[in-house]
Amino acid sequence: MPSAPATTDLLPVAVGGDIGVYAFLRAFHEAYGCPAVVVSAVATRPMQRSSFITNVVVPGIDDDQVLVDALETIAAQHPGRTLVLLTNTDWFVRAVVTNAERLSAHYLLPYCTQPVLDEVSSKEGFAAICARLDIPTPRTVPVDLAALRAAGGRAAVADLVVDLDFPVVAKPSSSAEHHYLQMAGKNKVDHLDSRAELDDLLGRLLDAGYTGTYLVQDRIPGDETQMRSLTAYRDTRGVVTLLATGRVLLEEHTPGTLGIPAAILTEPYEDAMDAATRFLDAAGYTGFANFDYKLDPRTGRHVYFEMNPRIGRNNYYVTASGANPARAVVADLVEKHSTPVVRGTREVLYCVVPFDLLLRYVTDPQLRTRLRRARREHRLVHPLRYRADAGAVRRLLVEGITQVYRRKYRQYYPRPVA
Repeated sequence: MPSAPATTDLLPVAVGGDIGVYAFLRAFHEAYGCPAVVVSAVATRPMQRSSFITNVVVPGIDDDQVLVDALETIAAQHPGRTLVLLTNTDWFVRAVVTNAERLSAHYLLPYCTQPVLDEVSSKEGFAAICARLDIPTPRTVPVDLAALRAAGGRAAVADLVVDLDFPVVAKPSSSAEHHYLQMAGKNKVDHLDSRAELDDLLGRLLDAGYTGTYLVQDRIPGDETQMRSLTAYRDTRGVVTLLATGRVLLEEHTPGTLGIPAAILTEPYEDAMDAATRFLDAAGYTGFANFDYKLDPRTGRHVYFEMNPRIGRNNYYVTASGANPARAVVADLVEKHSTPVVRGTREVLYCVVPFDLLLRYVTDPQLRTRLRRARREHRLVHPLRYRADAGAVRRLLVEGITQVYRRKYRQYYPRPVA
């Protein structure tokens, strides 16, 4: 592992290119004033005209060998720097962990081991740990597509026993594995109202040659404002040093980003922080973790869907609430000590869509009042609107990125539903 000099030599290198990558690097810049490098397959709009980020374009980085070679080249170009390797994407996390031996010669790696990753990144493994800890999860029927194909393929779909009431939710057990699937109508998550819709989805997955596991789950009632997000960091000494939680107000609805929060109001949920801490300790997990969960109105309890082995795309709500994730990484891997847990306690409204568009989808009057107050009191935050990175052209680019959501919602989610 590389040595760990002062933070003045710090250079975070991130793989990806979306809003969340920019937000993560902004957290480092806010805390340490350091430049950053982004490695992406194409030049991405969130990085354009940034004053502190260099975007290195490397086509084909979905291939592990291409990615690792590119990262080693970047390391060679920055001798003497403290390089921290970051990403907020499941398949890149897996690539980094798989190639940790090579990469750790150049980079500090805030990630777990391969066996732990295999357990927690599978939604079945996640549910098994939750069951041991009495953490609620949805009723789930796992569908092994490889076994279904061996049993007769499409002809066997109708005989599949799914002991759940419709509507249901269907999603891949491993989002990293699902990333490489080529299929028309591919969604990150599918909301299915009938058995016929489920059978059609399974048939299309079989036709596309998918061999992974799909999970069919009980759909927890309630709109998107009942969804919750939690971000945690557990350091290499086994101490949880960062926790932040928030109420989701609006999710994205384009097929490739369905379910990713577009707006979050930070709120403290102590029960969720306790559950996440117990989970991470039980799994022996290290690094960032992002939990998705929902308030079940039938029981009044939070129900946990998954833990993503990375920081979330929406991670700037964590920084803005007072729990800068960059400081957690630096304390752990650069300064090499544990800190008392930092909790995000400041109430902020994280939002990547136009404010009036958000209000169109938030129908609860009391919640709308809180949002207006947050805006009035300058507690409305957008990860790309950063005063230290706000040249005239960049401001126009950010405004364009924000306004394009109007078209996306008009096309994919024209009106709020329960």
